[in-house]
Amino acid sequence: MAKELKEIPTFKVEDEERAFWATHDSTEYVDWDEAETVVLPKLKPSTKTISLRLPELMLNELRVIANKRDVPYQSLIKMFLKERIDQALKQYAESTPALPPE
Repeated sequence: MAKELKEIPTFKVEDEERAFWATHDSTEYVDWDEAETVVLPKLKPSTKTISLRLPELMLNELRVIANKRDVPYQSLIKMFLKERIDQALKQYAESTPALPPE
């Protein structure tokens, strides 16, 4: 039997909606089983600037590799970090035992 969903209120301002969803369970208002995955190709992930100290030799080596690949060295650093993060997350996922079914 399908669960009866509550009606989503109309909000006057975004802050009001944000406060509402911070204190309410969306599953009472939305049937997520019926939701569709959407792709937002122009949406870029937010970034944060950090200061990172690298040995000069390492930075020079990164610049050489980046030059050979014809990419900015900062982009190369992000690519290398992303590859290593994905690899580490995969290893952790494989080594973490699955939870038994309830």
